[in-house]
Parts: sequence; C-alpha cells; structure tokens
Amino acid sequence: MKYKFIDHTADVAFEVYGKNLRELFENATMAFYDAFVNVERLEEDKHVEIEVEADGVDYLLFKWLNELLYLFDTEFFGGKRCSINVSENKAKGKIIGGKLTAEIIKVEPKAITLHNFKVEKRDGDWYAFVVIDI
Repeated sequence: MKYKFIDHTADVAFEVYGKNLRELFENATMAFYDAFVNVERLEEDKHVEIEVEADGVDYLLFKWLNELLYLFDTEFFGGKRCSINVSENKAKGKIIGGKLTAEIIKVEPKAITLHNFKVEKRDGDWYAFVVIDI
C-alpha cells in the first residue's frame, strides 16, 4: 500500500508509506494530487522541478508538500507522475502533469497543516501522516 485516506472532519488526511525516503516522498506527492485532482484526466504536457531543503525529514516533507500547494494555487499545475531524490535534508524532483481546470479539480486545498503531522521510521520502512486544510 502506497497511501490511504483517513476520514477527517472538514480536512483531508492521509497516511503515506515507503520503503525509503524517495518512495515516501513520491507516494506523498501522488496522495496530494489524488486527494484534489482527477489525476486520470490530467494531460502530461508540462513538468516542474522542485528542490527544498530543511533540517529533518519531517520539515522536509512539510516544505515539499507546501511547494506542491504553491504550484497548485499559482501555476494551476497538477501532477500525474513524479521522480524524487531525497536525502536527510534535501529533496529534489521532477513532476510530470498538466494544467488544472475547474472540471479536473475535486476540491481546493488551503494549507498543509502541522496538526498531527509526523514522519517516522516503522519496522524499517517510512511512514507519514498528513492533514491538509480544505
């Protein structure tokens, strides 16, 4: 399982899993887009490159998701596929997707929250819990 959505009052919440940090970030990226976009209807005619740095993987993922939100809000970009390289304090990747239109958007995200936000290693794999305000 890559990710699963959790019932949450007035917000979107999901758990994300990965065998390594790369997989965790790629699955978190796709969970973000799956929550807000009809991904199967997106074209694959644009790509964006993102690079963020932070102390600790928790803040690194938080900053990464905020970059996705920024691109969603300002560039009307939605992702369909991604490839991300991650170290303990840096994430750099490419997301392939297309322009968002009203009929493709499910619901608009407002903010990535720190409410119950966590990134941790569990039994050798990575786990994250994310809540996004809508």
